[in-house]
Amino acid sequence: MSRFVGSRRLVVRDQVKDLSFPVLLMYPTRVPAETVAMGPYSIEVAANAPVDECALSLVVLSHGGRGTPLAYRTIASHLAQSGYVVAMPEHPGDNRNDPSMSDTVDNLRDRPRHLRLAVDAVCSDAEIGPHLRGDDIAVIGHSMGGYTALALAGGQPWTGPGQRVEVTRDPRVKALVLMAPATSWFVPNDALKDVSAPILLLVAEHDRMTPRWQGQLVLDLVPDRAQVTFKVVENAGHFSFLSPFPPEMRTPGFLPASDPAGFDREAFHRELPQEVREFLDRTSSPTG
Repeated sequence: MSRFVGSRRLVVRDQVKDLSFPVLLMYPTRVPAETVAMGPYSIEVAANAPVDECALSLVVLSHGGRGTPLAYRTIASHLAQSGYVVAMPEHPGDNRNDPSMSDTVDNLRDRPRHLRLAVDAVCSDAEIGPHLRGDDIAVIGHSMGGYTALALAGGQPWTGPGQRVEVTRDPRVKALVLMAPATSWFVPNDALKDVSAPILLLVAEHDRMTPRWQGQLVLDLVPDRAQVTFKVVENAGHFSFLSPFPPEMRTPGFLPASDPAGFDREAFHRELPQEVREFLDRTSSPTG
């Protein structure tokens, strides 16, 4: 029987900040998918379908600043169809509908904490939790999501000399996928000394927002450089890691849909999800 992509939504409560935020889940199912509209996007999913009966690995995906989880739907769908549960929280105060906390120290503190709350919610969910294989998780992060992934995996961010950002390492993080990560808060030489998880590090050749030196920080500061699989995506820009947008959204003034001249985002996103999945397969080995 063929495997399809199921989807569900959770609402996670942050008692500290007295707010709630949504988490979109994609996971394998045996129920045939249908075309479902999610905002401006059309996605092939079986809404609220039962989870495929197998042991699954959990991936949590952190979107970029002022972004949306749906911008990574090609990666999430591919992973779900391949046997992963993908949890995609919308970061409160740092998303496309509400950027009120973007560029604040509170956002640096809260982003990794909200990922941890999302993981806790998925692991304790009555429908999804029983299908998960242990507590090991992988984190995928783009741009500010890359910052978030590193902070959750043991990175210690700083906003300046002596100005330490309070974050808590989550020992469940066993693999990281960093796409054009924002790393300028990890400048001190020991800022990434506790990041030991294997890393797939992808940077864009023509990235003006998180230029190559930010990816180089990861290579230079993690304790075991051999744990990092590093790749420069030729001719790509910062937003090339986002799923291709519908034609009506590809307007000249809409930067997230823009790429350097000659870059084929559609072709890239036929390769990127598979590259991410192959890396995660080597680190978490899903079955089913």
